Amino acid sequence: MRRLLFALLFALLPAFASAHGEHDHASLGTHEHGAAELNAALDGTSLEIELHSPAINLLGFEHAPRGDADERKVAETRSRLQQADLLFGLPADAQCRLDEVRLESPLFAKEHERQDTDGHSDIHAHYRFSCNSPNALSGLDLQGIFETFPGTEKVQAQLIGPNGQQGRLLRSEHAQITF
Repeated sequence: MRRLLFALLFALLPAFASAHGEHDHASLGTHEHGAAELNAALDGTSLEIELHSPAINLLGFEHAPRGDADERKVAETRSRLQQADLLFGLPADAQCRLDEVRLESPLFAKEHERQDTDGHSDIHAHYRFSCNSPNALSGLDLQGIFETFPGTEKVQAQLIGPNGQQGRLLRSEHAQITF
């Protein structure tokens, strides 16, 4: 069911967002500095969130780490991405528990396993939560993403929940979206 929801999300929301959302978000491109994409689906008690971003938004660079300072920045960013409670403002009443975090990027690979990125690297993060009271989950607050990663200027958020689907361009001054 979860895979079906995400397939539906990717298939339907671009058209929905362009027809019902803000005009300046119709296309963020596949690799636009300052822009990220977030997809979320609430199915019963399960909340799935995927974040896709150019590495520069989160790290400040996209190239393979060049020295100890870059390696520390990669480790710090990875650690921050694993702290979902700091990134996503979920209502406490929803009683959501983080079950899984998966992070993918060529920059997170061990040094001997890294591939050449041609200077453009992306970071993909996937989060799975179990919520004891999903009816209390009225929406997501992404202010934590903007505060933690100031290189992120806008997030195209797309949600599927019990009240249907929607898409909205979020910025730090308007960082909330409802289900």
